Amino acid sequence: MLLQSQSKRVALLDELRGLFILLMVFYHGCYNLAEIFRLDLPFFYSKPMQFLQLVIAGDFIFISGCVSRYSRSNLKRGLQIFSCGMVLTIVTAFVIPSQIILFGVLHLLGFSMVFFALTRKWLDRIHPTFGMFLCMLLFLSTYFISSGWIGFPPFAAPLPAQWYSVKFLFWLGIPGLGFFSSDYFSIFPWLFFFLAGTFCGVFFKENKLPDWVYRPHVPWLSRVGRHTLIIYLLHQPVLYGSMMLISYVGGFS
Repeated sequence: MLLQSQSKRVALLDELRGLFILLMVFYHGCYNLAEIFRLDLPFFYSKPMQFLQLVIAGDFIFISGCVSRYSRSNLKRGLQIFSCGMVLTIVTAFVIPSQIILFGVLHLLGFSMVFFALTRKWLDRIHPTFGMFLCMLLFLSTYFISSGWIGFPPFAAPLPAQWYSVKFLFWLGIPGLGFFSSDYFSIFPWLFFFLAGTFCGVFFKENKLPDWVYRPHVPWLSRVGRHTLIIYLLHQPVLYGSMMLISYVGGFS
């Protein structure tokens, strides 16, 4: 939804969400062609595309943290979004198990919103600038947890190998042997990135940012940004269905 404070609307956040949901559609379209339909797309595996994926997901996670400052009930919305994530898990498990989503961005966002709702009275005691700095430090410190490390070079230490033999810790960022999720954003490190957004959201809500942040610049992009959840839920079925139809009609294998 389009954000508003007592006197200003934060148009920039909706425009950014609109931009990045369109980029996500593009990325997932390429993913389908390369991973599911096995087309030769070398650029999809390039570092720029890997970086694009992180930028897209990071944008949604951080902005979701920002807008949580405006939500009437982060608990309710978090449970709704987590439920949407579980629907995706069930659908992918039955329809296309090779691309199952066990803990994707919707699971992460839903969990993070619930966590914020339950801990907000303590988090609000922290100065937002210090809170942002602390959360970003924790994010960087846990970024390599899925690879078996805590901290970041040159201040990194290995985590116990036994942890990674337990299959049900993947949601924490500790994937077991053979774990796969076509969309994977674990609680650690990404919860801290979300929380950094919640602290940043204080400045948005208190109108402490420049006026151009609140003014609309690209209205149609803002409108797209107000419907990111429904676009996220529907874009893959539409893309996959369209590609299947084109493949069938065109006689491609």
